[in-house]
Amino acid sequence: MYQLTARDIRRRNRFCVLQAVYAAAGHTSRQEIATATGLSFATVGNMIAELLEVGVLAELGYEAAGIGRPRAQLAINPERGRLIGVDIAETSIHVDVFDLAMTVLRSSEIPVDPAATTPGDIVELIVRGIDEVIAGDAEKVLGIGLSVPGLVEPETGKSVFSPYWHWHDVPLKALLEQRLPHPLYLDNPLKASTAAQLWFGAGRDVDDLIVVTLRAGVGIGVVIDGMLYRGVTNSAGEWGHTNLVLDGRPCSCGRNGCVEAYVSAPGITATLREFDPTSTLLADDDTTTIAAIATAAARGDEVATAVIEKTGHYLGVAIANLVNLFNPRRMVFGDHVARQLGTPLLDSTRRSASHHAMSAPFSAVTLELDTLPHNPSSLGAATFALEGFLAHRETFTSVSTRRARRTDTPA
Repeated sequence: MYQLTARDIRRRNRFCVLQAVYAAAGHTSRQEIATATGLSFATVGNMIAELLEVGVLAELGYEAAGIGRPRAQLAINPERGRLIGVDIAETSIHVDVFDLAMTVLRSSEIPVDPAATTPGDIVELIVRGIDEVIAGDAEKVLGIGLSVPGLVEPETGKSVFSPYWHWHDVPLKALLEQRLPHPLYLDNPLKASTAAQLWFGAGRDVDDLIVVTLRAGVGIGVVIDGMLYRGVTNSAGEWGHTNLVLDGRPCSCGRNGCVEAYVSAPGITATLREFDPTSTLLADDDTTTIAAIATAAARGDEVATAVIEKTGHYLGVAIANLVNLFNPRRMVFGDHVARQLGTPLLDSTRRSASHHAMSAPFSAVTLELDTLPHNPSSLGAATFALEGFLAHRETFTSVSTRRARRTDTPA
């Protein structure tokens, strides 16, 4: 069994303290952080001292606590640096530049030509997107996080398999390092969306969480006891390629009847075609079709309503299996399919899941829509860059050295 080192524990405590500051959504105190995290006041004090010294936190002054001495107020220092989050989707490259308070400063979105999806083509689009938004902040960039569809090896930065582009063992990080001078951190959208929820969303106050990503591809991020579960090969969460319908529709992975073939954007388009092959809601691309279904359902269109209800039926069966397997406290539905179809899809899913799930675990779980203000994959990707900066030995080694020197210096 893997044993945490002192450095691992220190890094985890550092993350925990900073997450508490973000959760305060303004300013907070050492005492409030200790209460929120359960860490000792001494541990909180040490972590804050480090974060202050490297400029991640700033002291804003003092606030009277009512009884006792005034408390120093702490907040994120947004100008400490910039983080870039890149969401590499099947149809577009979305790039956001964040300050350290995770406010989006600039964004770019570039469509992906379906006929130009070689690794070289995608690298060019990524570099172009970053160049468009980086402006005069290149020297401030602390890191770039990239959300890459399919199976990814974060340690090597390799795209192991992407069913949409038929990539196998592509050294994407190495290709990008030839063009970009900043630290790079890669993982897939399932892990990215879950990291965003852990730091800034629904995962901040529960320890057992499932984040459901619904887009051109679908999958889940699993949080157990407050930790992102990756599996042995980082492929945990490929729920979209579990079987839903025996001998069902063909899936992009080459199999038949997968969850993704029914509840992804292409899957929902296929359901619409089954209801009405000549529907005026059908567009040239799945994203536009989903938006048209949402708009039509809102005005009472029977076909659009039936498509959402049918999709919720499929999704509810697949969700019920997750409830029975993982017994989570909360399930969050995100990305553009969930955003577009919203409450009607969630209500249909809940009805179906309640019928198929075991009653005790279903009564303990809440199903809700993602409420993050940003693209969850790009926000999560930027969070990987933040974690990388906070975990980098050099970031804090120099701080420890300076503090030791000050301690050794005679008064």
